[in-house]
Amino acid sequence: MDSATSELPARTPLVDSAETGLKIVIVGGFGVGKTTLVKSVSEIRPLNTEEVMTQAGVGVDETAGLATKTTTTVAFDFGRISLNDRMVLYLFGAPGQERFWFLWDRLFTGTLGAVVLVDTRRMSDSWYAIDRLEHHRTPFVVAVNRFDDDMAAFSLDEIRQALSLAPHVPLIDCDARVRSSGKHVLISLVDHLHELAMAREMTP
Repeated sequence: MDSATSELPARTPLVDSAETGLKIVIVGGFGVGKTTLVKSVSEIRPLNTEEVMTQAGVGVDETAGLATKTTTTVAFDFGRISLNDRMVLYLFGAPGQERFWFLWDRLFTGTLGAVVLVDTRRMSDSWYAIDRLEHHRTPFVVAVNRFDDDMAAFSLDEIRQALSLAPHVPLIDCDARVRSSGKHVLISLVDHLHELAMAREMTP
């Protein structure tokens, strides 16, 4: 197993005192690493709906640059992080292929915020995710999943320009395989949500 890949966590029961659930959605293009991110940060063994890719997907799912990918999410991934005894963060990883985009609007319902995961090899795949989040007025951060051969590809400033991101939208690097990096992404989102809430309170 790659040293950067986190071990799957043991099954952790939800404490009886938990009373508040916060929903986060992770979106992005096909094969960008959403399933990997949920798996790396979840305190429980994640629920996933990955299926083996078959010839039926040839010409339907765009696989350029994903020669080693053999499975795909067909519904959503689900993970959980207990923030404290009363508050729980629920993570939903959305499917990336265009034929499953109809599921996204329902996944966005009740969402506190979102993470847009970006692969610089297929940057245009992120445009739809950003458009839908802006349409729903869902706050989000953008995390660039840096693969081993991608570290020097584009700077964050170049990526911000390519995605036409507003200056207030946080843009950070990450490695979806690494638990600490995934947690940093989620903390960045929570900090962004807090800043937006404080700004609303100060608005007369």
